[in-house]
Amino acid sequence: MGKSEDLGVSEEAKERQSFVMNTEANRLASFKDWPFDENCNCMPSKMAAAGFYHCPTAQEPDLVRCFMCFKELDGWEPTDDPMLEHKSHAPKCAFVNKKKDEKDMTVAEFFKLEAIRQQNRLMNHVENRIKEFTYEAEKTRKQIEELKNQ
Repeated sequence: MGKSEDLGVSEEAKERQSFVMNTEANRLASFKDWPFDENCNCMPSKMAAAGFYHCPTAQEPDLVRCFMCFKELDGWEPTDDPMLEHKSHAPKCAFVNKKKDEKDMTVAEFFKLEAIRQQNRLMNHVENRIKEFTYEAEKTRKQIEELKNQ
């Protein structure tokens, strides 16, 4: 299991995609090209129930993302348990820690989870911008050093 940097998809596109994935039915529908079948532990229905939707790339055909915490995992094995993997890689995910099944949630509980998802989305956005800034700052620092040494 590993995290992937999905650089080919804009943050805005990821956000639109993740919002419609707040229902298990929509997450399940995303697994039409899932490389594992119903005989595996990581079958589409279990993946969707664990909060994941399928967002493959050319390099990672089994890449999934949690609609709530945005954790990305790939490198799935047929025996992997989606919920256990989710708990292992994102133990603070509100979806993993919720007490009710989706069908038993009240509207208020759904909105509370959505508020948490929005907080996660913003934090993810800020973290990505900090990484970009750090990368650009280091690149500029190296260019300045090269100019000094000429």
